[in-house]
Amino acid sequence: MTLKPAVPAERGPIVIGLLYALSGPTAQGEVPQVAAARLAVDEINAGGGLLGRRVELRLEDTRADARVAAAAAERLITTERVAALFGCGSASCRQAVKPVVEAHRHLLFYPAAYEGMETSAHIVYTGPTPNQQALPAADWAMHGFGRRVYLVGSEGSYPRRLGAVLRDFIALSGGQVLGERYLPMGGRDMGGVMADLMKLTPDVVLSTISGDSNQAFFDALATAGLTDLPLLSLSAAEPEMKAFDGGRLDRHFTAWGYLQSLPGPGNQDFLARLRRSQGEGATASDPAVSTYVALKLWAASVVEIGSARTDAVNANVVHQSVAAPEGFAAIDGHSRHQWRQLRIAQVRPGGELAEVYLLPRYIRPEPWPGFRSTEHWVAVISRSGGRP
Repeated sequence: MTLKPAVPAERGPIVIGLLYALSGPTAQGEVPQVAAARLAVDEINAGGGLLGRRVELRLEDTRADARVAAAAAERLITTERVAALFGCGSASCRQAVKPVVEAHRHLLFYPAAYEGMETSAHIVYTGPTPNQQALPAADWAMHGFGRRVYLVGSEGSYPRRLGAVLRDFIALSGGQVLGERYLPMGGRDMGGVMADLMKLTPDVVLSTISGDSNQAFFDALATAGLTDLPLLSLSAAEPEMKAFDGGRLDRHFTAWGYLQSLPGPGNQDFLARLRRSQGEGATASDPAVSTYVALKLWAASVVEIGSARTDAVNANVVHQSVAAPEGFAAIDGHSRHQWRQLRIAQVRPGGELAEVYLLPRYIRPEPWPGFRSTEHWVAVISRSGGRP
């Protein structure tokens, strides 16, 4: 049953909050998400707004700092009185904001690929879970290149927890993790990683390196003459591939549901609208489209229930579906995560992503990887103070 709160008509703008890094090591990938959010708001307002009211953005620069993100969320909820929050470009920011939105019984839309092992009654997850991205992509890579795998990532809960999931998955698939290394966020010293790769000679590298460190990683691979080493990047999206010239590497792949190169009028029209609204240099990515979709889902819920009240929208939004540049977007009401597609793309010269594989079905989200019990993953999280 649709929740229709009996509240007096409100006037004035509906204010929403954005939490993204406009500066710091992950800004290259998060700024396009802000552009996508602005496009969504522009389109909503061009259509007359919501319930006869304009939508306005309040943007906070998290600087990729979890403490800054938590303080900004508190301020947006209590001082700005936002109707909903969108963003957090990293797991650490999401984990810091989660207790804030839960304490205030508020609502966050989270668009990034993440490690799973979480659900919240106050978060809608529009980015991919491991079973929608990392695990099927790893399986594809092992079938194509071999089962001797090296894991590398940026230090943080997403790479660490996903690393624990991948270790189990690879072993159960008959593979072997030859080595594993995590680098400081924004770190540029790749000497240890290159030494590992030269010594261990893996069949494929799975990377969860985030942000600017990808520039140093790609540079180091090229300098070491390892351009032919198969690499599957699970964190770097299209803007980072272009900025850091990921196409220098001959066998470099990534895995997302959305690619800028997707054919069809839906995506081409979306890109044209994005560039008219945000400038000809605007680029899209899977996380950016996930942000755009989150805004559209929120707006659809506001319209259906006739109110922007946070509690009412939160109860209704899990029943929404909307058109998306890659097809459609729908939320799984049980888990509060989006059903998603998976595409494997090769990074071409200039950073363009060219699809080489499409899983021919939408994947139901499994926040808790199904090849082990939930109790097993809870134990993984609880070890070492919450980080495996």
